Amino acid sequence: MWSTIEAKIARGERLTTEEGVYLLTDAPLLEMGALAHEMRVKKTGSKFVTYVIDTNPNYTNWCTVDCHFCAFYRKPGKPATDGYTHDVEGVMKMMETAHQLGATTVLLQGGLNPEIPWSFYTDIVREARKRYPHITPHFFSAPEIHQMAEVSGLSIKGVLEALYEAGQRTLPGGGAEILATRVRKRISVKKGGPETWLDVHRAAHQVGMRSTATMMYGHVETPAEIVEHFDYIRALQDETHGFTAFVPWSYKRGNTPMESKVKHIAGANMYFRVLAASRLYLDNFDHIQATWFSEGKKTGQIALYFGADDFGGTLFEENVHLATGHLNKTTIAEIETLIRESGFTPAQRDTEYQILREAEGPSALENLSAEVPLFVENMRELPAEYPDQLEGEELVNPK
Repeated sequence: MWSTIEAKIARGERLTTEEGVYLLTDAPLLEMGALAHEMRVKKTGSKFVTYVIDTNPNYTNWCTVDCHFCAFYRKPGKPATDGYTHDVEGVMKMMETAHQLGATTVLLQGGLNPEIPWSFYTDIVREARKRYPHITPHFFSAPEIHQMAEVSGLSIKGVLEALYEAGQRTLPGGGAEILATRVRKRISVKKGGPETWLDVHRAAHQVGMRSTATMMYGHVETPAEIVEHFDYIRALQDETHGFTAFVPWSYKRGNTPMESKVKHIAGANMYFRVLAASRLYLDNFDHIQATWFSEGKKTGQIALYFGADDFGGTLFEENVHLATGHLNKTTIAEIETLIRESGFTPAQRDTEYQILREAEGPSALENLSAEVPLFVENMRELPAEYPDQLEGEELVNPK
């Protein structure tokens, strides 16, 4: 089947569901990565890897949805000394922090808190645009849009039209998880089936917004259900052309309700396979995003040769992964260094993938200085294939 896939990609033909499953299970990984990289170069060129200066704060952690994969939320009605909901001025303080850090995008999301009035959502978009016109309010996931519809009495499209009128132009892709009915019933039954996420993004594109398509894998899904997810977003992209990028990441088990039910974590090999498969299968997506954050910096660098053309954001603040015990930090200087080390030229982009600034290329590595701090990662769990001892490393504390 691999030779058939190579021939179809060379001819520009679309892959089938069966071929998608093969990519995720039996295709030769390195050859698949090389083919995905070749396809990436044809779409976006070989010189640049883009990134965005952003931060990911939250306006509330109270939530009624009870997702089994989430360690971040606090359930209304249950005592929680760390539960919070920010008002409009509280959100503006987050925007000011983002401004001070040089962010061009704020990805703001929160739990589904029925106590928050409808006016809050449009007010924070309007105020953000008024006070910080240089920062894109990349606010609210699809489940939050459904919450707004419930609170306001408006339709999904009506909510999105009101947000657009307030100044919002992009929508993050959170809440997709795996777009397969069986999986969603097991891990996030209150969010509804795949259509609940798809309907929001279809309507967002209809009112003039762009959005991202995301996927959280590595829990209870099968390879066929990952391809089902691919099929849904590929079909919607055919229909609306509204997605800017596809962004996958692996499930983090720590402190989540279903931690004990997921026995193995999805490591780097699976991440590379998902990225390469997505580049080959999602033939109508220009951008595939790799992540230094959720999968690790070295994994993120290698991922740039498995079909990805973007390195994600700086994520100066992030709380959802942090709640699972996953901590990873960076700086603008370090992100650019990681990209250069991978053989590419860093380019700062905006939320809609327009390049704002081209940095120096790999030759700048010759002039590294103290301005490039290299943070040590603190990932709660290492993948199964991670060795106890690295080659050439002295084992200080033998087991």
